[in-house]
Amino acid sequence: MIRKAKIHDAKIIHGLLHYYADRGLLLPRSLSDIYDHIRDYFVNVDGEDDKVTGVCSTHIVWENLAEIRSLAVEETEHGRKIGSRLVEACLSDAVTLGIFRIFTLTYVPDYFKRFGFEIVDKSVLPHKVWADCIKCVKFPECDETAMLLEL
Repeated sequence: MIRKAKIHDAKIIHGLLHYYADRGLLLPRSLSDIYDHIRDYFVNVDGEDDKVTGVCSTHIVWENLAEIRSLAVEETEHGRKIGSRLVEACLSDAVTLGIFRIFTLTYVPDYFKRFGFEIVDKSVLPHKVWADCIKCVKFPECDETAMLLEL
């Protein structure tokens, strides 16, 4: 089941994101950042015990632009379409808010192509997008692929 994250999910989200960040597959988020943006997150939970098995967030950047970020699913749950359902929830969230331009920065562009995202040059994204990048350990040598979806 996909639902909006709750405050008690923050530490679990943090652990799941860091599992993949430690492997170089996504950028880490501090626990403080997760608490600050908990309303951005959707989680997949196991109905039996409400265990979080996946996470993704919709981060609003500007009046007409949002970012899909922090997509992570427990390895034991791969192949169950949890990631797809999380991305779809985030896209629906953006549309509900009236945002029809969504981007992602990813190490797995083929995954996002399935949703209609197209690879774009990073320069087409507004400078505001790069505010978080200053905090990144890879700044200014970003090796993620920029992708954009216009609905």
